[in-house]
Amino acid sequence: MNPLINRSGALVLGAALFFGLAGLGYQLGSAAVQVKAFERSVTVKGLSEHEYPADIVIWPVQFTVADNDLAGLYAQIEDGTGKVRAFLALNGIDPAEISVSAPEITDKSAQRYGDAGQAPFRFTATQTVTVYSPQIDPVRAAMGNLGELGKQGIALGGGDFQAAPEYLFTRLNAVKPQMIEEATRQAREVAEKFAADSQSSLGKIRKASQGQFSIEPRDTNNPHIKRVRVVSTVEYYLSD
Repeated sequence: MNPLINRSGALVLGAALFFGLAGLGYQLGSAAVQVKAFERSVTVKGLSEHEYPADIVIWPVQFTVADNDLAGLYAQIEDGTGKVRAFLALNGIDPAEISVSAPEITDKSAQRYGDAGQAPFRFTATQTVTVYSPQIDPVRAAMGNLGELGKQGIALGGGDFQAAPEYLFTRLNAVKPQMIEEATRQAREVAEKFAADSQSSLGKIRKASQGQFSIEPRDTNNPHIKRVRVVSTVEYYLSD
């Protein structure tokens, strides 16, 4: 075979490979640039916050009695419980919303420590009558009238945390969709403003996450008003 022909064929094949590889490299480089540009993104947060009235109140009414005779102590507990029930009924509380727990009784003579011999009464008891009600306003009004029980000789407790009323908001599932939509819409508005300021176009959502809902009292003086909030985090693609 003619060596000149072999040499020419090799040159043609080498040129073809060179230009082919160069074209492939350009295409890959162009694709890499496009992918890199497509990966530009912005992460924003959107907040939804609203105030709602509580829909359940749990109100423990505590009172204490003391006696040297156990039978007399239980008689006082029964009498006091009856007066508390009557007071609540008089203030519009449904009897079905009232429950009575077992009394907590202390026998001072059985205590190992302390000067039990100086105690004026051997037995003391704390009784709790609990109201669990959706009637927030009537219950709050009754709280303001507790002095009436004091006038009847009921020694009310309430200085400790366990005797504090508790307000619940149980309608979270009803307001969730609206609040999530609001938080997501706010996040998009922030992203659109960022895109406009950076002379970019806002693309599709790359990633999104919904924060946990929080329910807290509006303030210490209004625990029956709840502040509900949620933060949504959304990442959007950006393009030129």
